[in-house]
Amino acid sequence: MDVEIKPQPSYLGQHDGRYAFAYRITITNHSEEAVRLLNRHWIITHADGRIEEVRGEGVVGEKPRLTPGQSHSYSSGAMIPTPTGSMKGSYEFVTDSGATFQAEIPEFVLAAPEALH
Repeated sequence: MDVEIKPQPSYLGQHDGRYAFAYRITITNHSEEAVRLLNRHWIITHADGRIEEVRGEGVVGEKPRLTPGQSHSYSSGAMIPTPTGSMKGSYEFVTDSGATFQAEIPEFVLAAPEALH
């Protein structure tokens, strides 16, 4: 299955000694069959090397179904204890014919502007 995932992170500021980031994900179904997003798996790496894993159903309370050529976007966020980090992972989808598959979420950097100096 050909599903494209494009992340767009942004920095929100520091809150209670942690660094807040938002990200917008756009999922586009380039395959010839409709697909439904079932589950998510995130791997969040902090600058100190610590890794968090997050697994769950759907995205922001939804399990979007995308027909061929359709896109779906959503926004979410992450709080990490370091000014830089990264996120990557995968989504599990099911096709209308019942086949399940994983689509990789490409790694993207989380960086507070002050960490880039």
